[in-house]
Amino acid sequence: MIKYCDLFWSFFKIGTFTIGGGYAMIPLMERELVDRHQWMSREEFLDQVALSQSLPGILAVNMASGVGFRLRGRRGALAAIVGNIVMPIIFILILAMVYRLFKDNVYVERFFMGVRPAAVALIAAPVFTLAKSAGINWQTCWIPIVSSLLIWMMSVNPIFVILAAVAMGVVCKKMGWTKKGGAEA
Repeated sequence: MIKYCDLFWSFFKIGTFTIGGGYAMIPLMERELVDRHQWMSREEFLDQVALSQSLPGILAVNMASGVGFRLRGRRGALAAIVGNIVMPIIFILILAMVYRLFKDNVYVERFFMGVRPAAVALIAAPVFTLAKSAGINWQTCWIPIVSSLLIWMMSVNPIFVILAAVAMGVVCKKMGWTKKGGAEA
């Protein structure tokens, strides 16, 4: 049985060593939860990511609560959430206290300019990992591309894109156009 302290420690490491927010945490979570501890399969992990993204709130907290609850119930969710947020809160408090002193420092400014591209890469990398895990291939890659363009360039509300995707999934399933894993035939 998974111990609460193991859940706390795993999410503590994830929260401590991730720069770039929730999406940058996804590869670390996958390595920790799927590869290292084998607490869930890759498919279960992907399902948890999808569920966490579709819920309101912070992705990292949604993931921690969902995984913790799935593995150990309410107390497991609490252990995972606290583990996930304790170090980022401490970092933010320290940064807020010291920021005023150094905000005009040229080296601090350069540091943040250098971190920005790295943070973008940390957020972009999970996109490819998730796409591969979701079964997206050259025949289906148009779906996330069109969805992204609709949201970004045409300011379509993401809720409508999600609802359209759900409707398309239901129709494709009813028509028998999908394989068992959900990837298109």
